[in-house]
Amino acid sequence: MNFERPRVMGVLNVTPDSFSDGGEFITEQSALDHARLLEMAGADIIDVGGESTRPGAERVDPSVEQARVIPVIRAIKRELDVTISIDTMNASTARAAVEAGAEIINDVSGGLADPAMFGVVAATGATLVISHWRGFSHIMDTQNVYHDIAVDVSRELSQRVEAARAEGVARDKIVIDPGLGFAKDMKQNWQLVARLDELEKLGLPILVGASRKRFIAGAIDPEEPTQVSNERRDVATAVLTALLLQRKLWGLRVHNVLNTTDTIRVVAALREGEQS
Repeated sequence: MNFERPRVMGVLNVTPDSFSDGGEFITEQSALDHARLLEMAGADIIDVGGESTRPGAERVDPSVEQARVIPVIRAIKRELDVTISIDTMNASTARAAVEAGAEIINDVSGGLADPAMFGVVAATGATLVISHWRGFSHIMDTQNVYHDIAVDVSRELSQRVEAARAEGVARDKIVIDPGLGFAKDMKQNWQLVARLDELEKLGLPILVGASRKRFIAGAIDPEEPTQVSNERRDVATAVLTALLLQRKLWGLRVHNVLNTTDTIRVVAALREGEQS
């Protein structure tokens, strides 16, 4: 079987409060410098976000969000040869980002946070990432009751896909994301990762964003997951990436792009060795 390399989506949070890198790239120059490093490391896509979605995060006004992300998107578009994604739940920010040069709208709410989102996607022709989501950050940890998590997530994603299609979004412009960390406890995240075959049944490209998340840290140190460093989380993320590459994934959303591209190369070399 030929190995199909997934796209690598590098995370660029221009926020003061994101869970692993808040405050590191809040100026236009620091954000552009980091985007350049992500591209050099092998990122195909840079996902720019101006609102934290970590558990308990406060919402920000779209005007604040846009003031953070639009200058950065313009700078990346001007300086780098890379696809730009906007990580937003706000339709107005999505539209402004596409006008500034973004080609992908990554909505972690799957269109639930802003009913105008799908209309913007249809009008702009952007690629849409629909994630599984059940509520904003301040309540999402209370929304994790499932009968069968893989089946339930697949069904709810299918419903959001149909809602997008009804608003005019082309099916070939839709990517789905299991929404790891959103309304799922540590055990449920692992159960979902282990059963991505349920999502594959929808016949749509899949983006996985496990990088540095709580359930990764919880596997390393169940007693004190918050004490697990980003470096250790990155190694664990790379291990999980290697295992997930047994599946056909559209993309991987990660903080450490170099670890990820190295992992992809090693898996590709192993596949080549098996075939020779």
